[in-house]
Amino acid sequence: MAKTGFCDSKPLLDLHKKADERRAPLRTWSNACGPIERWQPVEVDESRMAPVKMEPEHRWERRLSAQTSEGILMGFHEDSFTHSADGCVEEEEEPVLLYPHGLQGLPSLQALVPSLLRHEVETALEKLDLIWDRAYAWDMFLDMARTQTRNSFPTADLPRHFTDLTRSVLVDWLIQVHELMHFQEETLYLAIHLVNRSLRAIKITTVNLQLLGMVCLFLAAKMEECLLPEVSGLCFLMDHTYTKHQLLRMERKVLLGLKFDLSYCPPLHFLLLLASVARCSAKAVWMARYLLELSLLEGQCVLFLPVQLAGAALCVSRQVLQEPSTPGGEAAWCLASSVHVGSETALLRIMHILANAAAKAHTRETCASFIKFSSPETMQVSRHAGLKNAPGLLGVCT
Repeated sequence: MAKTGFCDSKPLLDLHKKADERRAPLRTWSNACGPIERWQPVEVDESRMAPVKMEPEHRWERRLSAQTSEGILMGFHEDSFTHSADGCVEEEEEPVLLYPHGLQGLPSLQALVPSLLRHEVETALEKLDLIWDRAYAWDMFLDMARTQTRNSFPTADLPRHFTDLTRSVLVDWLIQVHELMHFQEETLYLAIHLVNRSLRAIKITTVNLQLLGMVCLFLAAKMEECLLPEVSGLCFLMDHTYTKHQLLRMERKVLLGLKFDLSYCPPLHFLLLLASVARCSAKAVWMARYLLELSLLEGQCVLFLPVQLAGAALCVSRQVLQEPSTPGGEAAWCLASSVHVGSETALLRIMHILANAAAKAHTRETCASFIKFSSPETMQVSRHAGLKNAPGLLGVCT
């Protein structure tokens, strides 16, 4: 890492403006693609037209499985993928909705739950300003659920000359740089995801690890931000350990190694969506965001899907705060719980990881997230007494 760090660096980026003077990012992952073109009939020679299978009008309708399963998911399941003769994975046309206890003998609920969930998801996406047109909200949500598996990691193993501690030090430094530049939260999650992929896709030495992190943050900013720092400014933040030429050359290497695929749906989007559906309080959301950011420091969290991380963070947050429940709030939480993907075992495992990380955050050297979420703007959630009681917190999680 740079010798002098960056906290004492002089302002050199045109990003230190008041909050009301900064524009919102021009795009997010969810609205990066435009509206789907509707099929329009045209007059053509029917004799020369190949038969086309038309899509039903109500594309959002999904059938409910009559089977009970350990999985709780929305839009897809392991069983919904079939293997062809050549070993390729093919997705079935109709995904299913699975619920933890099944819905046998309750035909009214079978018709009611999908309708309620669809309405809540559409309202949440519209409220979070993640969509252009509400008509596409449900399809976009299902696409978010499907595409998150595309960039999953089979193992948490790093290259031989890297350790989890080395990676966590890099992530902690990137969190500080991200905070200094006042980037959007999505930029941080995308940058860490690009770091995780790059460490496994291209050959990186420990000497160039900091350069890789800065390049990934720079690429993420190009995807999410409307104001970008100068390359010379990035070199300054690294104490001029690397030159502009080295940074740009590493950027080219990363893009080629990742095949220019920088798309990613961050767990933050799923967290805000679940919190909106579940009617969570502002403090519960801030604590869940803190726990979710702590997951970036944990190498084993790369094994889980973004929606699993978001669901586990929200569960731990609710358990720690123990806010008074209301009938409406409990009903909303039950509805949001149907979106959690994966087994209960996986969810509990993530909750244990997050609980351990939160209990030790104030004693670690990598404490950028702890300091960040201890400010009044974040309701000082990182200093909550319940997070420091590791045995009690883990007892609740089990």
